[in-house]
Amino acid sequence: METLFVLAATEAGTLRDVVGRVKEIPRVVEVQPVTGPFDLLVRVEAPAMREALDVVVDRIRRTPGIRSTETLISVGGGIMRSARIPGAAR
Repeated sequence: METLFVLAATEAGTLRDVVGRVKEIPRVVEVQPVTGPFDLLVRVEAPAMREALDVVVDRIRRTPGIRSTETLISVGGGIMRSARIPGAAR
């Protein structure tokens, strides 16, 4: 499985609409609004790199309200886990 992270900047006032559109794109597995020079962090997973890049170029970058993107390609070896917060409901 190939993983890409896309940092996206949105046009002013479009963040909610963009999140709604992007989360419906096949192969998008996570969308997080963030602070800083970008407005969204989008995680894309696909069986092949070409398919993952096609999602970015053909779908995410063409989403109305997205002004610019930067794509980061995972090189593997990372971990994903949920943080366990003492006293939080499970």
